[in-house]
Amino acid sequence: MKSYCLEISGDFACFTRPEMKVERVSYDVITPSSARAVFETILWKPAIRWHVRRIEVLRPIRWINLRRNEVGAVVSVRNAQQAMTAGEGDLALYIEDERQQRAGLFLRDVAYRVHADLEVRDDRRDPMPPMKYREMFERRADKGQCVNQPYLGCREFAARVRRLETLSGEPAPIRETRDLGWMLHDLDFGNPADPQPHFFRAQMTDGVIEVPRLNAREVAR
Repeated sequence: MKSYCLEISGDFACFTRPEMKVERVSYDVITPSSARAVFETILWKPAIRWHVRRIEVLRPIRWINLRRNEVGAVVSVRNAQQAMTAGEGDLALYIEDERQQRAGLFLRDVAYRVHADLEVRDDRRDPMPPMKYREMFERRADKGQCVNQPYLGCREFAARVRRLETLSGEPAPIRETRDLGWMLHDLDFGNPADPQPHFFRAQMTDGVIEVPRLNAREVAR
């Protein structure tokens, strides 16, 4: 495995707490699963896995209340299957009929340094050597290439991403220590039909959060 570091920043962010059923309320900082997703927007292959190891908070944790319009429905799978079988069908959603106004407690003016390991799976079918995946990620990250626009929890909150080869001259994390409580670590896709959430007790020490491995003892399943 080889470690990489990305600086991830943006004007707004929302890493939604799953216990909030109606309104969106963000965690205090980016979650490991959201950070992993940013790495995957740059490079994802079935033969590799990303493991987030450390999160550094670079700006003070600040909040903002926003009220937004959201679409409160999705196209049903059954209707989509029927349309595929028949070759035609009405799968449109009319925003005027499905619009919902919701309040949310979001983060603003965020910046993080995220350290993650690139693991090339031993059971991969692709014969490409591990060095090729590393070179591919480095080339894409340095050129600003990505599969889709990286975002901070919600797709409308676009993220700015920069790969760091060295931390020399980079700003230090914020000087703040606090217990962030239970936080979503990631989803276990061992059973793709029923992915299971895993949580860990996030502790920020001088702006740094050490992320345990998904199978570590301190991770709750």
